[in-house]
Amino acid sequence: MPELPDLFDLTGRVAVVTGGAGLLGAEFCWTLAQAGAVVVIADLNGEAAMDLAASLSQSGFHALGIETDVTNADSAQAMVDSSLKNFNRLDILVNSAALDPKFDPQSKKSHSGAFEDYPLELWQQALDVNLTGIFLCSQVAVKPMLDQESGVIINVSSIYGVTAPDQRMYQRKGEPPQFKPVYYTVTKAGVLGMTKYLSAYYAGKGIRVNALTPGGVFNDHNDEFVEAYSARAVIGRMAEKDEMNGAVLFLASEASKYMTGANLIVDGGWTTW
Repeated sequence: MPELPDLFDLTGRVAVVTGGAGLLGAEFCWTLAQAGAVVVIADLNGEAAMDLAASLSQSGFHALGIETDVTNADSAQAMVDSSLKNFNRLDILVNSAALDPKFDPQSKKSHSGAFEDYPLELWQQALDVNLTGIFLCSQVAVKPMLDQESGVIINVSSIYGVTAPDQRMYQRKGEPPQFKPVYYTVTKAGVLGMTKYLSAYYAGKGIRVNALTPGGVFNDHNDEFVEAYSARAVIGRMAEKDEMNGAVLFLASEASKYMTGANLIVDGGWTTW
């Protein structure tokens, strides 16, 4: 029986994190690196990815930053090729890249989020990033995993892939109505479907596929929203950005070796009610 620390040891493994320079993605990169993994930081913002890689390297870890557009098949392939060229393997893929209007003010400026006239181009853009991105990155990453007969894929979903948004939380007195857009629930629910499909498809191949479903993570939200959100969470507050790190390490490591097709919800009890 392995010693408990050994279950979480990722030494010798190579992890690719899409959206790796983002709020949660960067946390995942630091966590996996501290557990011993070599980390490939893939992000549309190539400069941010390389800056994070430099910070990790300066702290004594092995990391590579690469500009990656998860909606582009050639870019996704280049991401995997870089991992193999530099490190000769790919063991872990964390699909963290996503459009989320609470982190993307441009989304709210361009549209209120109301369903009745939600623009098709914004809907399609979200499908391309949040679902097609996972499809493309998983499709290319799984090939070296099949050759190795081992691998782990972690798809990041959301509580809004499990439940519908409470749109009352997004309304502000004296301001025009705002809504969490339809695409977010639909795509994050699709992430869970993709997770189940891939886990079953690769049964017996040594590849495990699970989902991580965070609750709301504080990111300079205004007090009114924080109060409304916290009232619905059993723990009574929003998550801090580092509070998903234990879950991602668990799913990436041998500590979860008997899990596949599962959805690990870390939401402060939001979905308990």
